[in-house]
Amino acid sequence: MIVKKQIPRDKCIDNTLTLLKEGYLFIQNRTERYSSDVFETRILGKKSICISGKEAAKLFYNAILMKKKGALPKRIQKTLFGVNAIQTMDGRRHLHRKKLFMTIMNQEEQDRLSKITTEKWQEAISRWEGASQVVLYDEVNRILCQSVCEWAGVPLPASEVNCRTKDFSTMVNTFSAIGPEYWKGKKARKRTEKWIRGIIESTRSGKLRPGRNSALYQVAYYKDLDGKLLDTQMAAVELINVLRPVVAISTFITFTAYALYEHREYFKILRSSDENMREMFVQEVRRYYPFTPFLGAITRKNFMWKGYNFKKGTLVILDVYGINHDARIWENPYKFSPERFSEKREHLFDFIPQGGGDPSKGHRCPGEGITIDLMKVSLDFLVNKLEFKIPAQKLRYSLVKIPSLPESGFIMRNIKTRTSI
Repeated sequence: MIVKKQIPRDKCIDNTLTLLKEGYLFIQNRTERYSSDVFETRILGKKSICISGKEAAKLFYNAILMKKKGALPKRIQKTLFGVNAIQTMDGRRHLHRKKLFMTIMNQEEQDRLSKITTEKWQEAISRWEGASQVVLYDEVNRILCQSVCEWAGVPLPASEVNCRTKDFSTMVNTFSAIGPEYWKGKKARKRTEKWIRGIIESTRSGKLRPGRNSALYQVAYYKDLDGKLLDTQMAAVELINVLRPVVAISTFITFTAYALYEHREYFKILRSSDENMREMFVQEVRRYYPFTPFLGAITRKNFMWKGYNFKKGTLVILDVYGINHDARIWENPYKFSPERFSEKREHLFDFIPQGGGDPSKGHRCPGEGITIDLMKVSLDFLVNKLEFKIPAQKLRYSLVKIPSLPESGFIMRNIKTRTSI
């Protein structure tokens, strides 16, 4: 017999501003306050149920009980994801669209992107050796923008590299902003969509002839369930959803450098270790440092979970950061320890920096393998290919600001190619 329980309710009339003030810790602060993995509040005027824990993640990714349509605020669609993109889809339409992304990001293409990125890193080092200092975050944004465009078959003239890189970065960094900063994000998206619409049109007209396996070709000639090509706007939105997330990996790479700075003992360990140690290190970076704070879904119907009643049409918010720091899942969750990943096992619902569940069937990011590979490529350069100094700077990062990043962007000086390997 299931005992019915009352969902704890937060007393605040609307917690939108409080969420902005507390950032990544908003849900965790209240689950601790109420000693419950579930509580009710209001966000953006909507009744919302916030959930945390491994079992909560399983519930969140239950497609019978939850849907994505209606969960993603328009303000975020207009900056980060694009309006009516794959992140808002469910059922057969979502699975059909997801196959497009899984095809684009297959292992062969993933390896090709890693090779291109390795080449761009090498080119960047030559440029950095003559500079008084570089801001790693800015430079990696540039490396990844050039790499992903070349890989995807998207023409990117040298004269446009800086402006396109900045627009991708602005979309990522302003989705939770308000006022003038948010408008910068909207303008960056409009410019990017106009640019990519032109690329799609040139491809379909035959003016551009990208390779058949390229992301550009695959998106330009993708047919939806109705057997029709996407209109140029939606094709542009989805191609951006291939390009932008790769540029966003620069956040993880900057935190990788920061982790090396905070835990310098790993320099020696990584220099004498194999690829397994590199993978453990980047996985711990993805777990430990802030990236995605929360995710949203809408209940499809009335149901009961662990004695709590969930009503149809309710916004449910999953605590991504809290699950990645849950002491019931991770021993000493606020200790940086790559060795915790030495045991190879599936992490479908207990390690979700880029979403949970099966990436081929659900809403977990299809580019997670790309993220891990590009982080390993970058870690190898930072440890084995470079010598550099880290000057005094503002390296602290905030758990209030979403998304978060070391304040200085990680400044490096006296950069040289490492010769004694």
